[in-house]
Amino acid sequence: MTATDAARNHPLVHPQRWLILGVICLAQLTVLLDNTVLNVAIPSLTRELDASTADVQWMINAYSLVQSGLLLTAGCSADRYGRKKMLVAGLALFGIGSLVAGLAQSSVQLIAARAGMGVGGALLMTTTLAVVMQIFDEGERVRAIGIWSTVSSLGFAVGPLIGGVMLDHFWWGAIFLINIPVAAVGLVAVVRLVPESKNPSGDRPDLLGALLSTIGMAAVVYAIISGPEHGWTSGRVLLTAFTGAAVLTGFVLWELHIPYPMLDMHFFRDQRFVGAVAGAVLVAFGMGGSLFLLTQQLQFVLGYGPLEAGLRTAPLALSVVALNLTGLGARLVPKLGTPVTIATGMGLLAAGLAAIALMGRHGYGGTLLGLLVMGVGIALAMPAMANAIMSAIPPEKAGVGAGVNGTLAECGNGLGVAVLGAVLNSRFAALVPSAVGAASLPAALAAAHGAGERARITDAFSAGLETSMLGGAVAVCAGGLVAAVLLRRAERGQSAQADPAATAA
Repeated sequence: MTATDAARNHPLVHPQRWLILGVICLAQLTVLLDNTVLNVAIPSLTRELDASTADVQWMINAYSLVQSGLLLTAGCSADRYGRKKMLVAGLALFGIGSLVAGLAQSSVQLIAARAGMGVGGALLMTTTLAVVMQIFDEGERVRAIGIWSTVSSLGFAVGPLIGGVMLDHFWWGAIFLINIPVAAVGLVAVVRLVPESKNPSGDRPDLLGALLSTIGMAAVVYAIISGPEHGWTSGRVLLTAFTGAAVLTGFVLWELHIPYPMLDMHFFRDQRFVGAVAGAVLVAFGMGGSLFLLTQQLQFVLGYGPLEAGLRTAPLALSVVALNLTGLGARLVPKLGTPVTIATGMGLLAAGLAAIALMGRHGYGGTLLGLLVMGVGIALAMPAMANAIMSAIPPEKAGVGAGVNGTLAECGNGLGVAVLGAVLNSRFAALVPSAVGAASLPAALAAAHGAGERARITDAFSAGLETSMLGGAVAVCAGGLVAAVLLRRAERGQSAQADPAATAA
């Protein structure tokens, strides 16, 4: 039987499925690039928009926090109203937001535009995987999802490189305007190629849940960002942190008591799910936070330009993509088991962060080693965690599983930037001479008197980066151990249930 005959005989298979996969992977790549593309533009933004460190962090976090808060609701909306419709709406919103961001004249305008892009990104991220599940049969689905996952890893890690290339030839707004032709091509291709699908009996959107999760996460991250500036014990920081925690608690209670939750809290009774969730959050935490810090170190401390800095972060992307395409992680899971594979991958990610912190301060050699080790760790851990999350959720809730996976990645990335950035700011503020009192490193260097004081400021920034990356390494390593232990316990529990006689013996 030919592939064409198989496509005719299987109702889920679409004859142009590989072309459609290429289209949705392009849309996915664009959305994920915007998670990290701003990292190399930090010096340009601080100079041309007079942005403080907190402003820059909000430019990054506004996108990821809005997106993460809406992912689950966007998935429910796609199931109810049509996945094709949501893809079209997502591409349109993303393109409009990119145009506004590229023409922004102030930090506030850019932050607002990034939030709008986050809405479009949420619609895109939840529907791309749903379409893959729809148009491929079981025989080809694993390969298709593997390609989709590889594009996801590539988009997350290669953002600094793309941003560096653009900034080397154009002004900072070009990194957003380049999204517009991609969105336009995607719109035409989706309208012409992607079949419509929806579940009329699906759960209706949980709008209050989306609102609560977005507000709660934003409040917590705001407290983390503003802590170094206002003091961790100040009334503003404590009130914001308490508000965020209270709203997130309300979100959990709301989800537990409604018949159509966007996140079924009963999933957290499954140790496989909890272990995979912990690992997924901390992998994104380590990647997002480390890239935020690393691009600053390459430019501010080692003196590379935007393009040079982007090129020097490329080994992380290349190692992740190369190993994902070879299927290394997927082949090791059956041999080592999910817990060992995740623990090994996250241990390597932590080791890479530590190598950059300890050996990357005075040259690129230590940074290169750390990036390659991080890439190997990510390539091992990510497929195993995705498999664990999806296997812990009933097949009829596969769309929810994809939404959870995307939400975890976005939350982890935003929290990585916020937490590690806050640690950097605290350490930097403690070491920089009080007479400087600047809001960012370029401003501090500009206000310094003499080469000696500039050297002390740069050393203080390097010390802050080292402390932040070591903190990230400890968090990732601890998360890997917790995830492995929980997954191992879950596997033992399943074995005991499957073989009662062995348990009795």
